[in-house]
Amino acid sequence: MADVRTDARATGPKTRHGVAWLVCGRRSKWLVLLLWLVIIVGVAPLAQKLTDAQDNDAQSWLPGSAESTQVLDLSKDFRPEVVPAIVIYAREGGLTVADRARIAADARQLRQLSDHGLRGAETRGPVYDRPLRPSAAQIAIPVTMDEKGWERIAPAVDSVRDATGRSADGLTIHITGPGGTSADFSEAFEGIDSTLLLSALGIVIVILLFTYRSPTLLVVPVVSVVAALFTAQALIYLLAEHGGLTVNGQSAGILTVLVFGAGTDYALLLVARYREELRRHEDRHEAMALALHRAGPAVLASGATVVVSMLMLLTADMNSTRGLGPVAAIGVAIGLLAMLTLFPALLVVFGRWLFWPVVPHMGSAEPTERGTWARIGRRIARRPRVVWVATAVALAILSLGLLQLRAEGISNADSFTDKPDSIAGQEISEKYFPAGTGDPLVVVANSAQGPQVRRAVATTEGVVARSITVPPNTAREHDGRILFEATTAAPSDSQAARDTVQRVRDAVREVPDADAKVGGGPATLLDMDRATAHDNKLVIPLVLVVVLLILGLLLRAVIAPLLLIGTVVLSFAAALGVSALTFRYLFDYAGESTDFPLFVFVFLVALGIDYNIFLTTRIREEAARQGTRPGVVTGLAATGAVITSAGLVLAGTFAALGTLPMVAFAEIGFAVALGVLLDTFIVRSVLVTALFLDVGPRVWWPHALSRESGGAPDQR
Repeated sequence: MADVRTDARATGPKTRHGVAWLVCGRRSKWLVLLLWLVIIVGVAPLAQKLTDAQDNDAQSWLPGSAESTQVLDLSKDFRPEVVPAIVIYAREGGLTVADRARIAADARQLRQLSDHGLRGAETRGPVYDRPLRPSAAQIAIPVTMDEKGWERIAPAVDSVRDATGRSADGLTIHITGPGGTSADFSEAFEGIDSTLLLSALGIVIVILLFTYRSPTLLVVPVVSVVAALFTAQALIYLLAEHGGLTVNGQSAGILTVLVFGAGTDYALLLVARYREELRRHEDRHEAMALALHRAGPAVLASGATVVVSMLMLLTADMNSTRGLGPVAAIGVAIGLLAMLTLFPALLVVFGRWLFWPVVPHMGSAEPTERGTWARIGRRIARRPRVVWVATAVALAILSLGLLQLRAEGISNADSFTDKPDSIAGQEISEKYFPAGTGDPLVVVANSAQGPQVRRAVATTEGVVARSITVPPNTAREHDGRILFEATTAAPSDSQAARDTVQRVRDAVREVPDADAKVGGGPATLLDMDRATAHDNKLVIPLVLVVVLLILGLLLRAVIAPLLLIGTVVLSFAAALGVSALTFRYLFDYAGESTDFPLFVFVFLVALGIDYNIFLTTRIREEAARQGTRPGVVTGLAATGAVITSAGLVLAGTFAALGTLPMVAFAEIGFAVALGVLLDTFIVRSVLVTALFLDVGPRVWWPHALSRESGGAPDQR
């Protein structure tokens, strides 16, 4: 970072210039604080607007080339994009005369609604499950889903609920269908920023207090991370509004977790090195300059690895995954910038007293030299091969849990950690009506071949033959094409419905010159699954290659990066295996989303590689002075505590995703948190240490360090 050439025990740097002195110089530190103060004041109002810039409609998630996306675009020529909110009425033993009168009155009232995008005049129903002695009825009221549709879907459903009332006297009333489910998802995402912010903030404060044992010191990283988050949110808001960047509830939530987790990790590493230098230098400015000079490259390399890995998501087909890439990269980049500028400037301004009650004075002993991790390193050094083989075998056994992984998608009913109104209504609806009612297939075809296409759809297995209809207020024909809907016999979010979609697509393609396309809710889920499967096969290898190249450039070696990548893959497999077993037999989750392995891999590898870099760069630094094997033990002793603390912070912030009432978020949070803990306590600290001790100087091949004579570490 700075042009500082000095032995570790020197009294101070011989030159005072370079980036480090710009950040923490006696006068320049005030300029850094002033610049950040101006930035924070300027961006705070914009950061609050990020929620308004989110795009959570179907096309913001779907791959642009998918057939269901094409149908969405084509259907806009026939009608506004709408989703139906389905009101389901049911009574065990049959609806009474009073029930039917109430349902008819509700239908009349619903036809008068026009607020929040409701299209009351197009209300359909009531439709009864059978003409004689019905037990259930449905009323469908469409909601316009334009660019503001996601924002008003929950208020629209609330208006419908106000018009119909609630269950009473044995008559159950629920609002379900795509509109009801979308409203429940919207409410689950509502407040996601504040919920995650407060959860992550609380976790970080507790862990930092435990780590630093200083109530004053923890304030500085918290302030720095919050400043970074607000700045990132403001920049992403501007790019979403004016640069075409897609942001949704998922990427906005993960942004908060990433900035808090990664930013606090970088703070922990810098504080650990700064504390070392304060014991060697009287002047805190010189101590911070040396800390930045020595720890800065590792922090910079770690941040760059995360940023580049996240940008690899731009190669994904799924719009939601592709949009997450730049959002996450921007968040980590700004977090890195804050931790290399604002954070050290604040530390220097407040001085040594900030570490109270354990203040690192000049000449005081360095506790890491005789601490827990120093003892662990010496014990591993006695039989490194036995240690790494046993550890690798244990992780491989844990990986067998992958046999229980079912990353094939989650139905709406299994997507929530509780049971919202729409899911309760869906279960009742499926008892009395075709399971796919309310979320039909949408077929667009050339008008001339319309009759043949209709017959092909109606005779396809899995389609309710009598369900072929043209929706109300839909143009009969537009530009030589027609549109109609069809209902699946299976629930629209089930695998059976996806199979039906494929059969329908195959059937309509056999109609000559029809140019028929099949979309709608079930087709959307099928296309999302296929796009995610493609992304898993493409993005995961790309991230591995990127990480391998960055490690190779940083360590200027071949053997070490290959060993580290091997440990990364083993750690990922073990985390996924244990998670799958936990989801099956402890949490009783029905399955995992199709993008679950991809997100867990990207977060674990991109963020977990931080610990590889922290450890190996310190080992390399020590190896240049005392040899590789002694350097491994010293490197572990110096970084073990900070890596452990960083892992706890990162695991805790991802665990905060479990505060959201959605299974997909809870699963990602649990798996990443578990993987980080495995990385921190086992993979980095035991497996990598033992491997480097066993391989010895050859680990640096082809660098000159690989040709050292080597030496045995002190095993006292």
